[in-house]
Amino acid sequence: MQAAPVRATAIPSVTDALRAVESLLMSGGQRTARRNAWTSVLEDRRRAKDRGEALRVFEEGMATRTS
Repeated sequence: MQAAPVRATAIPSVTDALRAVESLLMSGGQRTARRNAWTSVLEDRRRAKDRGEALRVFEEGMATRTS
């Protein structure tokens, strides 16, 4: 008598589980809107970082000119 083969089932990650719940609760348009909003947040953060870097470079240049 042979033992039945054991099959490994991958346990879904938390992210996979959340995406599955999201797909059940939200229509496609809502998912797209949420993704677009998150992309906007990331872009705003990148622009803020760039502004901070530009200000630092400007202030260093002004300090060098007045010295």
